[in-house]
Amino acid sequence: MKVITMKQVEIYTTRFCGFCVAAKRLLKKKGAEFNEIDVGSAPEKRPEMMQRANGGRTVPQIFIGGRHIGGCDELYELERSGKLDNILAA
Repeated sequence: MKVITMKQVEIYTTRFCGFCVAAKRLLKKKGAEFNEIDVGSAPEKRPEMMQRANGGRTVPQIFIGGRHIGGCDELYELERSGKLDNILAA
């Protein structure tokens, strides 16, 4: 069995965010492990998220291999265009 290694994935979320749930569902479907940072329960992380996301205030904010991907819509667009697997691959 071939083991596929993936880049580190970080996702900034809040607890009751439907877009966050959808993004995490797609990442799980892809077999990607991710570090979730809940800015609702750790509000001190929000300025870090906004700085890393070039001012992005909404959640989710997704980073793959340190690269800012965007939010849920951008993640699903990468999947639709067939680019997500390559971006996730280490």
